[in-house]
Amino acid sequence: MATTEKRILVVDDDATARRTLDRFLTREGFKVFTAANANEGLLSAQVDQPEIILSDIYMPGMSGLEFQAKVQEFAPHIRILLMTGQDDMPTTIKAIQQGAYDYLTKPIDLNRLKNVLARLIETQLLSERLDLVVKSEAEEYKLENVLVGRDPKMLEIYKTIGSVSHSRVTVLIQGESGTGKELIARAIHFNSPWAAEPFIAVNCTALVETLLESELFGHIKGSFTGAIADKRGKFELARGGTIFLDEIGEISPTLQVKLLRVLQEREFERVGGEKSIPMNARVIAATNRNLRREVDEGRFREDLFYRLNVVSVHVPPLRERKEDIPTLVRHLLKRINDELHTKVYKISDETMERILQHDWSGNVRELENVLTRAIVLSKSDVLDETALPNPSEHPAEGSSYNWERSLAEVEKEHIHYVLEAVHGNRTEAARILGISKPTLYAKLPATANNNGKEHQREAA
Repeated sequence: MATTEKRILVVDDDATARRTLDRFLTREGFKVFTAANANEGLLSAQVDQPEIILSDIYMPGMSGLEFQAKVQEFAPHIRILLMTGQDDMPTTIKAIQQGAYDYLTKPIDLNRLKNVLARLIETQLLSERLDLVVKSEAEEYKLENVLVGRDPKMLEIYKTIGSVSHSRVTVLIQGESGTGKELIARAIHFNSPWAAEPFIAVNCTALVETLLESELFGHIKGSFTGAIADKRGKFELARGGTIFLDEIGEISPTLQVKLLRVLQEREFERVGGEKSIPMNARVIAATNRNLRREVDEGRFREDLFYRLNVVSVHVPPLRERKEDIPTLVRHLLKRINDELHTKVYKISDETMERILQHDWSGNVRELENVLTRAIVLSKSDVLDETALPNPSEHPAEGSSYNWERSLAEVEKEHIHYVLEAVHGNRTEAARILGISKPTLYAKLPATANNNGKEHQREAA
């Protein structure tokens, strides 16, 4: 068993059993410590710091269950396996309820013990990897790494995030496409006490109404054509974390009613089901529409609007905070270079001036995409300004910019450049492009037919 010398403590008043387990576990690659009773075990658990404890239940003085409870008070990360010669149901139930990883009966089947330990170590490694992911995401979505700028409107957003992150209040984020609404939602989540819980994002425009309902609430096998098995929805998967409903202004009146009930009752049913499931997640919604106007014009329920709009965040477009652009450009250059493993950090005053003159109708997303392309095309450590957009909305006659190309052609070229930059990694390409993977796949035939390298890389 490959353990990278995991540390294990054996606690048993039976000296023969201790010796047998010591020899076996040492052969399996463990660093083994032993204790003849629970009090010795408590001392060893603190001094030797094992990752795993294998303890008898019935010992003189303190029992294994009492020992387990005391260990969990000061070292909840230690996994505990309990052993007993009396295989009775109540003790088994109590041991597992108190947090024991597993329960083994004596005489110990060494093969079974080996399998249980292998499974336990695999679980520990997965937990450690997930801890790293959570820590990495928490670091990535620190305020200083997500939101850049000193514009007064942005400062107010920072204050709002600080205020709401430590509560579970519902938040509505409004702003034009590309302004970074999802980044704000992630910043709220990953700066909250529930950062280790899931952050589940749902694009409400990506699916038709019937599929979106199933995506949100789950469904029961046979509830509709194609429902071949029970499925948990996003509200259920979010557990005690955050569910982010992007483009909430696009959902149908029917779904608006169902979502209103979820927010009011804090529970829901799967499609075709009758059992109520508690909803414990915080809801953050976002839209590029003016929801107040949508309510006034009868396209969005007023009661749902007020349920969503407990705390409102309005993200200003980039053209309204141009003084933040130089700082934002430097921030994006660092991030893009880190992602693409390039070193194009330098930018001339003339190039920055061209960037400042541009309207940036696509906001921060457009700026990031343009900088990504410019970095990819640069032949040195200086940003290639020829890849930047023309400052004029309507290029002058004789301009080198080919304005006769269709939007599809421009899109195809940009997707091609991004895929090249990320070596065919479609997940990363979709993130940089600001679209979902299904949307990228839908656009790929137009790009990949003339360049099969992306498919080859994906397969590799």
